[in-house]
Amino acid sequence: MTQNTETAEDNYRAAFERLKQGQSNVVPRGTPVTQNNVAREAGREPDAFKKTRYPALIREIQAHIEISAQHKEIKNKRRERRHERQDLVTKAQRYKKQRDEAQSRLVSAHRAVLTLLREKAELQRRLDEYLPPLSPLWNS
Repeated sequence: MTQNTETAEDNYRAAFERLKQGQSNVVPRGTPVTQNNVAREAGREPDAFKKTRYPALIREIQAHIEISAQHKEIKNKRRERRHERQDLVTKAQRYKKQRDEAQSRLVSAHRAVLTLLREKAELQRRLDEYLPPLSPLWNS
């Protein structure tokens, strides 16, 4: 009977290791590590994998689950920060593009104003050619 318990625990431990490494044989790859999934991966019923029979292994599994949860939380926070940074970079690029377009419009508007001022000056010069000079009487 001692041999069966050791063999079962060895099976559970091997299944636990396979699940941790993501190289399961029975359950689909990438299945999260849980007490029930370790039992399934070992080819046993989850009800047979009891804390009273395998307390050390179950504590290891629970510790791994807790550490993994913390690790996942840290990863998620990093991923969120990375997305926030990417969003900020995207916003900055969009604002730079808007700024460049606004500067382009401003330069075009300045060019149009200069063209109109030159045209006005030319028209004023031509008009002055057709008008007689003002007499001294009009200046007083």
